[in-house]
Amino acid sequence: MFRTHTNGELSLQNLNENVTLSGWVQTIRDKGFMIWIDLRDRYGITQLVFDQDRSTAELMAEAKKLGREFVIQIQGKVIERSSKNPKIPTGEIEILVENLTILNESQLPPFTIEDETDGGEELRMKYRYLDIRRNPVKEKLIFRHKMAQKVRNYLSDEGFIEVETPVLIKSTPEGARDFVVPSRMNPGQFYALPQSPQTFKQLLMVGGMDKYFQIVKCFRDEDLRADRQPEFTQIDCEMAFVEQEDIMNVFEGMTKAMLKEASDKDFGAFPRMTFAEAMQKYGNDKPDIRFGMEFYELNELVKGKDFKIFDEAELVVGINVEGCADYTRKQIDELIDWVKRPQIGATGMIWVKFQNDGVVTSSVNKFYNEEDLKKIAEKFGAKPGDLIFVMSGNTDKVRTQLSALRMELGNRLGLRKGNEFAPLWVVDFPLLEWDEETARYHAMHHPFTSPKPEDIGLMETDPGKVRANAYDLVLNGNEIGGGSIRIFDKELQSKMFDLLGFSKEDAEAQFGFLMNAFKYGAPPHGGLAFGFDRLVAILDGNEVIRDYIAFPKNNSGRDVMIDAPSPIAAEQLEELELKLKL
Repeated sequence: MFRTHTNGELSLQNLNENVTLSGWVQTIRDKGFMIWIDLRDRYGITQLVFDQDRSTAELMAEAKKLGREFVIQIQGKVIERSSKNPKIPTGEIEILVENLTILNESQLPPFTIEDETDGGEELRMKYRYLDIRRNPVKEKLIFRHKMAQKVRNYLSDEGFIEVETPVLIKSTPEGARDFVVPSRMNPGQFYALPQSPQTFKQLLMVGGMDKYFQIVKCFRDEDLRADRQPEFTQIDCEMAFVEQEDIMNVFEGMTKAMLKEASDKDFGAFPRMTFAEAMQKYGNDKPDIRFGMEFYELNELVKGKDFKIFDEAELVVGINVEGCADYTRKQIDELIDWVKRPQIGATGMIWVKFQNDGVVTSSVNKFYNEEDLKKIAEKFGAKPGDLIFVMSGNTDKVRTQLSALRMELGNRLGLRKGNEFAPLWVVDFPLLEWDEETARYHAMHHPFTSPKPEDIGLMETDPGKVRANAYDLVLNGNEIGGGSIRIFDKELQSKMFDLLGFSKEDAEAQFGFLMNAFKYGAPPHGGLAFGFDRLVAILDGNEVIRDYIAFPKNNSGRDVMIDAPSPIAAEQLEELELKLKL
């Protein structure tokens, strides 16, 4: 056998045992008369020792041939270390090697295989198989595995059935861009890779499967960032004969179980907030509630003072940054420049300081006297030592801009701690959002989301006011899951397609299979999907998902390790009846 033990399990309890170990050479310390080698596998490190007084000359010579990352097998005796290492589980013992076999030699790696490596991100992605040997990456993949097992066990215990749905499906116009796959057997026609198994899980409900889940790969051809990849994993779920509360209760329970696994803490009922309240208080629909800085609207206090910027604004709104009145002018100007960046798009920002001596001053003293400024400070519940930032403009834009500033300040002030968790349900989303560019409504979630029963009448008179029977689960300022009660009535679904601008022909061509299924007794149903990569990263105290994926793409959507995407042979193009545009 290649090994009797792993490199993480031996201790003084194994003293004087003869063992066989295998792994990679981590480090070599050659003193001439004695050689120490750290042998690594995914379970840990064991120190090996070769000693000229106790080892043969041939064995010493063989040991001197070793290099970093050589794959070796050894047989030897467990002995007590004279210089113990309390930092590793095997730190009290070492192996006096009696036999050494080199299983495979290794070139010198392009970066050090250590927790703190000298390899840059692009280099490590090119040699990802080496990067996985490092503890930080290995431990993230193991953590991901544990979370997946927790999900499977929880949902199986709740009576859910895991069902695989197709990967080659039909392209639909809603949502992000599809990745498309040409069909050789049907020239000129294409499959799409699924952005989610949405319609299939609804069809499973029509099929009577009652409770479905799947940990499934999904694909979106969209611009990338730290929390996005072109292929990602969802925990996809659906239930029949349920209302919104039933679904939220089940998946709140699942999230509590995962939070318990990650933090060893118990969580009570998750707070709930309407979409309208989230936008008014925090400027976005996925607020980070680990810290305050709630928005306060100031229109009634600041308008009519001949300050044109506020007088002409649709909304004047601000946040109170506690304990920051000692910010220098340079620090404040740097933040003003930050919100003026194109990514944020603000034209400027006003500040109000409630100084420690009780004096309130601002960058607009010319227009607002101290009594005015004290009323503003009172509105925020500010106290001496606090700093208020105020922005103004179009309601939607200024909320988005102030929200970005709030999150930036949360990061700078250390308020967004990775080991603290603040889950939150956001409910009562608008069913539709108006797109100025296309001059039509789009589904805020997707076309199969049911309106609130009490709002159905508004679909014909005032569609923009219709609320969706939808809910998002937010954790630490990130949407980790979202879902809705689905439309299961053919007529209501048809009305929804009309609102979204589908012609009868288009609706039939795209979704006729689903509409036909509804003719055969579709039950009331609803579901939810979690972004598994993002959820795992957040539970582990991070927001960048890349290290939690075994073989991720870079920010250009490329796999630099295998050099994909890549051109295909002319013969393949011809077989698919495709031509490249030169």
